[in-house]
This record gives sequence, structure tokens and C-alpha cells, in this order.
Amino acid sequence: MKKADYEKAKEQALAMFRKADIVITEEEAGRLEVADFGLEDLEQTGLELVVYVNTDRCCAKEMVLTPNQTCPEHRHAPIPEKNYPGKEETFRCRYGICYLYIDGEPAANPVCKPPKGSEPYYTVFHEIVLHPGEQYTMRPNTKHWFQAGPEGAVVSEFSTPSYDEYDIFTDPRIRRIPEVED
Repeated sequence: MKKADYEKAKEQALAMFRKADIVITEEEAGRLEVADFGLEDLEQTGLELVVYVNTDRCCAKEMVLTPNQTCPEHRHAPIPEKNYPGKEETFRCRYGICYLYIDGEPAANPVCKPPKGSEPYYTVFHEIVLHPGEQYTMRPNTKHWFQAGPEGAVVSEFSTPSYDEYDIFTDPRIRRIPEVED
């Protein structure tokens, strides 16, 4: 990802936090992560986030999805070498609408579609719609993806420890840890 694209996405995310009345400190803004998942198509596939805390017992994050932006399908599998059963996470919508897709009975007419060109890598279509104040908890190893509505979305995540580098994505092109170039 180009540094200019990173800076633009960071400013958009900070504006979304302000819309949601979520205060982000200067220190937190300085470590805001912009994830394009290595696909270099941040407008369609990406996520902006701030990690408040990530210890060996819990994790709390604030995530931004710009309008219609998608976090790609993945799961948080067990990590045997860490004796870790996988991440359990709760999403709580703070602003906008977040469409969450998980294993289960597929929606007859899902609101969201996978990003163009990535359709083969989206396999779960049980739709959960989260409006502000609504939340949903996923068990470890639950395959899922999520997309913002037309206003974008701000979603709080509360979970067991997060090991993003171990996330398993359906799309083999994905690189979870962002690389920013000058």
C-alpha cells in the first residue's frame, strides 16, 4: 500500500470515529492500522482499526469499514503451539450497519455481495445484520466475513487474545499484516 493511500484511509477512519462519537487519543491515532490485506484495493477490501488492549487474557479493538468496504472471509483457528483454542469474538455495532456472514443457512437474498473478482473466496452467507447497539458473538474457528452498509460502519470487537498473524483466510492471496511503501 502506498503511504498516501494509508494516510487518506487513516483520515477517513478518524472521521468515522468522530461520527460515531468514539474518542481516539493522539497516541491511538498514531498506531491506527490500515489493512488492505495485500490486495491493493482498499476501497473494496480492507479494514481500519485501533487495538486498545491485547493481552494473554483479552483483546479490545475499534474497527472502521468505509462505505461498502469488506473484511474478507477468514477464521480464527486453534493454535496448538500456543495451547490456544482460537479466538472467540463479539462484534458490537456503534455506527452505520454491519452485515456479518457466517456458517449456517444462507440468506435467500443476501444484502451484500463479495468484492468483484474475489467471489470464489467467499463461501458463507448466513446473514446477521448489526445496527448500532446490536452485537453478535462468534465461537472460535467460525468462518466469517463482514461488510459495511452505504454509510460505512464502526464496530467494537471484544475477544479473547488476538493473534492476527495466525488468521486463516479463504483467499490465498491475502496478506494479513499490512506493508506500507513510501
